[in-house]
Amino acid sequence: MIHQYDEPVYLISIVAKILDIHPQTLRQYERENLIIPARSSGRIRLYSQRDIDKIKLILRLTRELGVNLAGVDIILRLKDNVDEMESEIAELRDQVTRAQNSHSVSPDKALVTKKSIYEMIIFEE
Repeated sequence: MIHQYDEPVYLISIVAKILDIHPQTLRQYERENLIIPARSSGRIRLYSQRDIDKIKLILRLTRELGVNLAGVDIILRLKDNVDEMESEIAELRDQVTRAQNSHSVSPDKALVTKKSIYEMIIFEE
């Protein structure tokens, strides 16, 4: 039986076995809001393949790169922002292409773009 990428079907014990980690590690990631598994009607944690892939990324960041969980949280948030912006850029490019192909915008008209401002706070000891 094939499941959808976002379909929550894996129990915590299965995910722990697949990733060779202790179930408490998964519970810690949940407490830190790094991963939010779905819950069954009996409150049992259920993970999707997307969740498993995200946990693999967390494990890589912590084990191979030495990033602490607070750093992982920042990295995941930035990654989500980048993914969202890439999606928005692709959509805007598609709109521009459709507008150019339909000649609804005169070629001599300027394309106005809006810039986003991002602030990053770096704490120094």
